[in-house]
Amino acid sequence: MKMTPSSTRDDQALKIAPTLIRWQRSAGRNHLPWQNTADPYRIWLSEIMLQQTQVATVIPYYQRFLERFPDVISLAHGSLDEVMALWAGLGYYSRAKNLHACAKRIEQDWQGSFPPDSRSLETLPGIGRSTAAAIAAFCYGERAAILDGNVRRVFCRFFGIEGDPGSRQTLLELWALAELALPSSSFIETQPDGMRRYTQGLMDLGATVCTRSRPDCQSCPLRTDCTAVATGRTDSLPTPKKRKIRHEKDVHVLLMTWQNAVYLHRRPDKGIWANLWSLPDAPTEPDLKKVLTTLADKIVPRLEPMAAFSHELTHFRMVIRPWRASLPDDAALPALTNTDREQWVKLEELGRYGIPAAIRPLIEGITQTCHFS
Repeated sequence: MKMTPSSTRDDQALKIAPTLIRWQRSAGRNHLPWQNTADPYRIWLSEIMLQQTQVATVIPYYQRFLERFPDVISLAHGSLDEVMALWAGLGYYSRAKNLHACAKRIEQDWQGSFPPDSRSLETLPGIGRSTAAAIAAFCYGERAAILDGNVRRVFCRFFGIEGDPGSRQTLLELWALAELALPSSSFIETQPDGMRRYTQGLMDLGATVCTRSRPDCQSCPLRTDCTAVATGRTDSLPTPKKRKIRHEKDVHVLLMTWQNAVYLHRRPDKGIWANLWSLPDAPTEPDLKKVLTTLADKIVPRLEPMAAFSHELTHFRMVIRPWRASLPDDAALPALTNTDREQWVKLEELGRYGIPAAIRPLIEGITQTCHFS
């Protein structure tokens, strides 16, 4: 790993906070829905939603979520199904499950109030070191370092850090630099909103200026002391990860309708789309026919193929091959019972169920053509 002399990095680090705080006041983002508040519930919710998801995508989800769950107690008392339904489409569904679990812990262990410091926040489900620091900085003015994906990129370029930003060795170095770059305690005393401005400034810089591709170095307040700019390495830092071969995986799904309802089942607690309601699936067409035979009992309608489509996931591309099976309206109820794992769901009630974003249009599209009453 190519190193810069520590004295140089110390000098660099000292310049970050004052410059960034001034820049954030004049050029940063200051009117997002979760800003200008010290409410830890709203800030926590936004931080969880913003993990691996862009601001523009998050805003409508954030607003709808707050309408239904305006505080942590209402969230703790809500059902996981409601949470998943509101989250559907944001992806990385373990975040929603942890969100619900965290609200329950806050009610049970903290009497409904958020812990008052980053170390205590970090003990809660779904809150890691960087997220805990962000909440504590925004809500309590705590002098705590953040290191989300955008900030890693900023520090890799600014300090000239080579190596995979996700590796243990590089992360240790980046955390040390994040601590080193924090505003001094004496400086914070003269800047009542200093930690909030600094923390938001790092986020703003990574999201709007020091972007993954085509960074706007001319607009960067740190460009004068940036190692990547000085050495012409803005395109090569952070060090790119080795590209993994993305595999394709065929998934045959069963869209089974009966009268005015669609059959859904809850997915397992772990794996793709954990805990969401979806269509039964199988790896091959013969396997799916076996599933249909089991579900429909003695009523075995013909499977009709529908147009296949692909859905990108983090580690592979899923090729979804839907099959439609319509049970006769006058048929006896198939040998299924409505339980917490399987349901016949009416079209007008789909909004109550957390359904994967890739599957929901398929269900809504076919049920709308059935002229259900």
